[in-house]
Amino acid sequence: MAEKADHGPYSIGVLGVSHRDTVTTTVVNSNAFDNFVNSLDTTYEYETGYVPAGYEHRPDLISNVFYGTPKNWWLLMLVNNISDPFEGFYLNQKILIPKL
Repeated sequence: MAEKADHGPYSIGVLGVSHRDTVTTTVVNSNAFDNFVNSLDTTYEYETGYVPAGYEHRPDLISNVFYGTPKNWWLLMLVNNISDPFEGFYLNQKILIPKL
């Protein structure tokens, strides 16, 4: 049996959507995902961090530094309102780090 991938909240409230005769999955417009995103301000306490040299555009590496695992990359992206790591996580950029 294949192990389920860890996609963080991108697995919350997954919906099957049909488009051009193909069924795909999404969390867009899922109540569970929307509730999760809307509760980020109250769910976590935050500390401020800065993106160090060599970690630009790499939320997985930043996650590994702060949490000891790269698996929380998605949380760093969500709380910092970054949808594409290549458009964020610049050298010395101030970012929020949720305390887990």
